[in-house]
Amino acid sequence: MKDATIVYTDLFPIKYDLVANHTKYGFDKPLMICCGYGGPPYNYDFNKGCQSPGVTACDNGSKFVSWDGVHLTEAANAVVAAAILSSQYSKPQLKFDQFCRV
Repeated sequence: MKDATIVYTDLFPIKYDLVANHTKYGFDKPLMICCGYGGPPYNYDFNKGCQSPGVTACDNGSKFVSWDGVHLTEAANAVVAAAILSSQYSKPQLKFDQFCRV
Protein backbone atom coordinates (compact mmCIF):
# COMPACT_ATOMS: atom_id res chain seq x y z
CA MET A 1 0.00 0.00 0.00
CA LYS A 2 2.58 2.49 -1.12
CA ASP A 3 -0.02 5.21 -1.75
CA ALA A 4 -1.77 4.77 1.60
CA THR A 5 -2.13 7.69 3.97
CA ILE A 6 -2.79 6.97 7.63
CA VAL A 7 -4.63 9.64 9.56
CA TYR A 8 -5.01 9.35 13.34
CA THR A 9 -8.19 10.83 14.78
CA ASP A 10 -8.46 11.29 18.54
CA LEU A 11 -12.07 10.47 19.43
CA PHE A 12 -11.74 11.14 23.17
CA PRO A 13 -11.98 14.96 23.01
CA ILE A 14 -14.86 14.69 20.53
CA LYS A 15 -16.88 12.39 22.78
CA TYR A 16 -15.90 14.29 25.93
CA ASP A 17 -17.15 17.53 24.38
CA LEU A 18 -20.34 15.77 23.30
CA VAL A 19 -21.13 14.83 26.91
CA ALA A 20 -19.73 17.92 28.66
CA ASN A 21 -21.51 20.34 26.30
CA HIS A 22 -24.51 18.18 25.45
CA THR A 23 -27.01 21.06 25.36
CA LYS A 24 -24.97 22.74 22.62
CA TYR A 25 -25.73 19.71 20.45
CA GLY A 26 -29.39 19.38 21.47
CA PHE A 27 -29.09 16.46 23.91
CA ASP A 28 -31.07 16.40 27.16
CA LYS A 29 -29.56 13.52 29.13
CA PRO A 30 -25.91 12.88 28.31
CA LEU A 31 -25.44 9.94 30.71
CA MET A 32 -28.85 8.27 30.44
CA ILE A 33 -29.25 5.60 27.78
CA CYS A 34 -32.17 5.44 25.38
CA CYS A 35 -32.72 1.67 25.29
CA GLY A 36 -32.33 0.39 28.82
CA TYR A 37 -33.87 -0.52 32.13
CA GLY A 38 -33.91 1.06 35.57
CA GLY A 39 -34.84 4.68 34.99
CA PRO A 40 -32.84 7.76 35.93
CA PRO A 41 -30.10 8.69 36.30
CA TYR A 42 -28.61 6.16 33.84
CA ASN A 43 -31.47 3.83 32.79
CA TYR A 44 -28.88 1.05 32.78
CA ASP A 45 -28.92 -2.43 34.27
CA PHE A 46 -25.93 -4.64 33.49
CA ASN A 47 -28.14 -7.74 33.60
CA LYS A 48 -30.74 -6.40 31.14
CA GLY A 49 -29.63 -5.60 27.63
CA CYS A 50 -31.66 -3.70 25.09
CA GLN A 51 -33.29 -6.89 23.76
CA SER A 52 -34.28 -8.24 27.21
CA PRO A 53 -37.94 -8.60 28.22
CA GLY A 54 -39.26 -5.47 29.92
CA VAL A 55 -36.62 -3.22 28.37
CA THR A 56 -37.96 -0.39 26.24
CA ALA A 57 -36.47 2.22 23.99
CA CYS A 58 -37.08 5.92 24.50
CA ASP A 59 -39.54 7.79 22.30
CA ASN A 60 -36.99 10.27 20.94
CA GLY A 61 -33.48 8.86 20.54
CA SER A 62 -32.21 12.14 19.10
CA LYS A 63 -32.23 13.60 22.63
CA PHE A 64 -29.84 10.93 23.96
CA VAL A 65 -26.10 10.49 23.45
CA SER A 66 -26.02 6.74 24.14
CA TRP A 67 -28.34 4.14 22.67
CA ASP A 68 -27.59 1.19 24.95
CA GLY A 69 -24.65 2.13 27.15
CA VAL A 70 -22.15 0.99 24.51
CA HIS A 71 -23.26 2.46 21.19
CA LEU A 72 -23.98 6.10 20.41
CA THR A 73 -27.34 7.15 19.00
CA GLU A 74 -27.66 8.18 15.36
CA ALA A 75 -27.77 11.83 16.44
CA ALA A 76 -24.61 11.51 18.54
CA ASN A 77 -22.83 9.67 15.71
CA ALA A 78 -23.70 12.56 13.39
CA VAL A 79 -21.95 14.99 15.76
CA VAL A 80 -18.90 12.71 15.99
CA ALA A 81 -18.78 12.25 12.20
CA ALA A 82 -18.94 16.01 11.60
CA ALA A 83 -16.05 16.54 14.03
CA ILE A 84 -13.99 13.83 12.32
CA LEU A 85 -14.66 15.29 8.87
CA SER A 86 -13.60 18.73 10.08
CA SER A 87 -10.09 17.22 10.51
CA GLN A 88 -9.65 19.39 13.62
CA TYR A 89 -8.96 16.25 15.68
CA SER A 90 -6.79 14.50 13.10
CA LYS A 91 -3.07 14.19 12.63
CA PRO A 92 -2.05 15.15 10.04
CA GLN A 93 -4.80 17.73 9.63
CA LEU A 94 -5.77 16.90 6.08
CA LYS A 95 -9.19 17.55 4.65
CA PHE A 96 -10.75 14.30 3.53
CA ASP A 97 -11.30 15.61 0.02
CA GLN A 98 -7.51 15.59 -0.35
CA PHE A 99 -7.65 11.80 -0.37
CA CYS A 100 -9.94 11.63 -3.39
CA ARG A 101 -8.39 11.65 -6.80
CA VAL A 102 -10.86 12.56 -9.48
